[in-house]
Amino acid sequence: MKLSLHFLLPLLLLSALLCPSSAVLCHPQDKKVLLEIKKAFNDPYVLSSWNPDTDCCYWYCVKCDRKTHRIISLVILTDNKISGPIPPQVGDLPFLQTLVFHKLSNITGPIQPAIAKLKSLKFLWLSWTNISGSVPDFLSQLKNLTFLDLSFNNLTGSIPSSLSLLPNLDAIHLDRNKLTGSIPASFGEFQGSIPDLYLSHNQLTGKIPASLGKLDFNTIDFSRNKLEGDASMLFGSNKKTFLVDLSRNMLEFDMSKVEIPKNLQYLDLNHNRITGNIPVGFTADSNLQFFNVSYNRLCGEIPVGGKLQSFDYSSYFHNKCLCGAPLPSCK
Repeated sequence: MKLSLHFLLPLLLLSALLCPSSAVLCHPQDKKVLLEIKKAFNDPYVLSSWNPDTDCCYWYCVKCDRKTHRIISLVILTDNKISGPIPPQVGDLPFLQTLVFHKLSNITGPIQPAIAKLKSLKFLWLSWTNISGSVPDFLSQLKNLTFLDLSFNNLTGSIPSSLSLLPNLDAIHLDRNKLTGSIPASFGEFQGSIPDLYLSHNQLTGKIPASLGKLDFNTIDFSRNKLEGDASMLFGSNKKTFLVDLSRNMLEFDMSKVEIPKNLQYLDLNHNRITGNIPVGFTADSNLQFFNVSYNRLCGEIPVGGKLQSFDYSSYFHNKCLCGAPLPSCK
């Protein structure tokens, strides 16, 4: 299941990355660069194993390739002693495939432009920091990128449309920032992999581009923004969509016309302006694990069957004239 993979992959990956590599004889230029990064971060305790007299392939927070002995991973986690901007020297590790700065609350400044030099980068995770500025357009140059997580930061400005040029992305996490503007229409034109989209908890406005309806997204989370208009194009009976969270926006569409994806397990539409009634098609969805359409303008009787009656009244209340179990019976 793709969603589970994205929750488990970082944990499994990080547990492996934090173990010292068995490779030896790290490249002297890589060692020099790492020591410069340590100095730029004011010699924090978490990097105390970075001793110039030892082999850098055995240092914590890094990993060497077993054959080339070049540094392919730099992962620094949960340390409030590290402060300042991301050092430009990170761009001088040409074989880097994984770069993770996570829960470093005193990291500030913009996303380092030197990251654009990391053409081998596959996994970029800069989250729970105080980095600011825009989501840089240069990220579209990282054609090998499979995972992009910039969540829980102070990023502002609009989402660059050029991110759709990345052909191998499995997930984009831009949630929990201060992004404005609209969702790029180009996000309906991804070539190759179709990434999970996490854009929640921002200040995005405007309509969801109709172009997104052309693609079969596994996960869409646009919750807690200021989006308006139609969202029905995101659904479809032939799609493999697993999760849709559009809650707490200003969306207006007729739910009666929504076609239910067969694999849908999570649907949250609460606090919008959705009209119509709940489609009978939901009674055929035996996979549904979460369902919330509260605080909308729905009417009619809740269809009986499937999982719909397994959700309590709070999943349905505060609608215009919705009735039937688990709400009071229709008159």
